[in-house]
Amino acid sequence: MQPQLVIFDCDGVLVDSEIIAARVEASLITAAGFEISAEEIASNYAGLTFRDILLRLEAEAQIPFQANLIDKAETAVDERLKREVRMIDGAGQAVLSVQGPRCICSNSTPERLDAMLTRTGLKSLFGEHVFSSAATPSKRPKPAPDVFLYAAEKMGAEPAETFVVEDSVHGIAGAKAAGMRVIGFTGGSHTYPGHADRLTEAGAETVINRWSDFASVIAALSEFGDII
Repeated sequence: MQPQLVIFDCDGVLVDSEIIAARVEASLITAAGFEISAEEIASNYAGLTFRDILLRLEAEAQIPFQANLIDKAETAVDERLKREVRMIDGAGQAVLSVQGPRCICSNSTPERLDAMLTRTGLKSLFGEHVFSSAATPSKRPKPAPDVFLYAAEKMGAEPAETFVVEDSVHGIAGAKAAGMRVIGFTGGSHTYPGHADRLTEAGAETVINRWSDFASVIAALSEFGDII
């Protein structure tokens, strides 16, 4: 039986944007007095908004950051993405393989999503079914489940009959909290050693590292039910 809805994360799943954002954010945070690498951001904070990354770093390192750092990061990341972002190989075909309803749920702003999807040619595959956590009634980003539940309501799908594809522990946490089934994805340039294991530990039923495996995995999981 096909799922009622398939939800795709965007950054690091459909478009190879996570590594670009991580490099910009690492540079700004390091310049602000806390040395951190893009790899550390990708492995520990992927899926979070930059604001939430700063809040976590402030709590962990007891270093206050200036509020304008958020605006600087948003502007710099947007500029880089407009020039550099690419679709992850096979993402378009994977999206088209979904026979039923599909949508995107992301922590990126509506404006950034529109720019990335337009540049990569993915926008027409989703139409208006692109949901940003910033545009939900609560505005709470992942790992809160709000954007997933909002999308399921708008798309007329039961959470338990919905599959989500996520590349981050925080995204998986949100999808699981929404009562949805999750496939982990490690095909982005920001992947790191142990990435698949961390996604499995977070609750992904299985993990793929290339989109060519997606259709068969969806079919198998739909046939045999939740294995968790």
